[in-house]
Amino acid sequence: MTFTEINLFGVYVALIAVLMVGAWVVTIGLRRFAARFGLVRYVVWHPSLFVFAVYMIVLSSMILITAR
Repeated sequence: MTFTEINLFGVYVALIAVLMVGAWVVTIGLRRFAARFGLVRYVVWHPSLFVFAVYMIVLSSMILITAR
């Protein structure tokens, strides 16, 4: 399992940076979905901690899928 750099418009970027941005976009989508139905307001005790935990779960899932 080796991670190489990605050539992004002539700039070599580490794969983890691309995955972090992708996980951030997915987390924003999940956060908007949860806010639309009121899940964050009524179900979650600490919203910012919950969003961070969801981000970490999404990021680690993306890393595990990419590593295969």
